[in-house]
Amino acid sequence: MLDEIITEGILEIITDVEPDSFRQKEVLVTGGAGFLGSWLCESLIKLEAKVTVLDDLSSGKMEHLGGLQKSERFKFIRGNTVSTDISGIYDLIFHFASPASPDDYQRRPIDTMLANSMGALNMLRIAERNSCPIVFASTSEIYGDAEVIPTPETYWGKVNPIGPRSSYDESKRFAEALGVAFRTQKSMDVRVARLFNSYGPRLRPDGAYARAVSRFLFQALNGEPITVYGDGSQTRSFCYVTDTIGGILKVATSDAARNETFNVGNPKEVKIIDLARTIKGLTRSSSEIAFRPLPIDDPRRRCPDISKARRILNWEPKVDLRTGLIKTFEWIKVNYPVKAKANK
Repeated sequence: MLDEIITEGILEIITDVEPDSFRQKEVLVTGGAGFLGSWLCESLIKLEAKVTVLDDLSSGKMEHLGGLQKSERFKFIRGNTVSTDISGIYDLIFHFASPASPDDYQRRPIDTMLANSMGALNMLRIAERNSCPIVFASTSEIYGDAEVIPTPETYWGKVNPIGPRSSYDESKRFAEALGVAFRTQKSMDVRVARLFNSYGPRLRPDGAYARAVSRFLFQALNGEPITVYGDGSQTRSFCYVTDTIGGILKVATSDAARNETFNVGNPKEVKIIDLARTIKGLTRSSSEIAFRPLPIDDPRRRCPDISKARRILNWEPKVDLRTGLIKTFEWIKVNYPVKAKANK
């Protein structure tokens, strides 16, 4: 069942990609052992690309790439984007390396800022050297506590530059600005995908790496309290991994996406308390919902305007929340130990 979820997901992703888009192309993926990075790499290998992954495994896991290591078209380099010397000839670069969960990037703010500043600079220089496009994985966090909902790419954001989330928010904003500078001064092709709350198999539910969906599912599986911050009225827009990767590949392959920035997310806005209740019911869990203090600078609402992606990329999400949650739950049950038999 687990292998089928991943395999079927990869096939769904590549269905909408032109068959020759990546064939025999040399592709560098930073952060390729992470949640999104590993799905991206599997899709690229399936599309017959030659993939080189650069990852220091600080949050990614080699198990995510287990099926790729036998491929002659796959190469893994253990290192980081800041200090590891990367040679080689590439046709395309995906820069995904960065801590991504709030607990993780607040625990490692310097690493986070370096990945999105010096790391981004190094990847841009490699792209310049190879005269190839680069796709940068940005984030909805650059909008901060947005005052415009749904939020379009033209919105400048409302971000606290010295708050606890600033290491991630501001370094991603810097990386985007650096990309614009390379577009302007070097006439390079720099493409940006602003990702909104992606979830699915391989999203870690443990410790500092967890995010709302994976943490709630793990807590429900173990009969632990489902921890909701604040009163749960804050909203997020959850995009299943196959939809996210499909959007990223559209950004990478569309001629009209050259030097453009796109929101890649699900426009359906969900209250966190409703997510917790849905997961509790879906998993038939006995867990109670426990409320915790709302973190500083936690955005009140998050919902993307994806009209630009619809118009230019012909892309929009396909997987509804319930379907995505079931697939994610099946993956978590197999990959993480159950401490309490709370679910039937």
